[in-house]
Amino acid sequence: MTHIITSLCLRDGGCVEVCPVECIVPGVPQDQYPTYYIDPDTCIDCGACVPACPYNAIFPEHDVPSAYVAQGGEYLSRVGFTGRYEGVNHHGVNVVLNTVKQLDPGETVDLTLDIQANYEYFKSGPGYKANDTDEARTARGG
Repeated sequence: MTHIITSLCLRDGGCVEVCPVECIVPGVPQDQYPTYYIDPDTCIDCGACVPACPYNAIFPEHDVPSAYVAQGGEYLSRVGFTGRYEGVNHHGVNVVLNTVKQLDPGETVDLTLDIQANYEYFKSGPGYKANDTDEARTARGG
């Protein structure tokens, strides 16, 4: 079993720093992979990443909600959305996402769609190779 970073992720990156097995990487290129991703083959299911996420975007795979009910104001970041989010991560580095939708109170979304995207990032996407790009270094605050 692994943990899944859902599309509630706004690329804070705190999860990367607490992972004892370094299995979390920022999606690169960001316009195609707007969140962070956890390598399911490396994740030891320790859960250290969960409290490190300020957006409550990380769940054990079997607990990813199929009917997440928004409190209101959360952002969902997925390819195809055209809204804009601007903020700063925990290092004070600017984060700009152009693939978001802000959720209304009571709006229900299926976050289980993010499970397959996480697996595909490492199976057929860039996976760990993304760590070697300038974009990934910037996302990690380095």
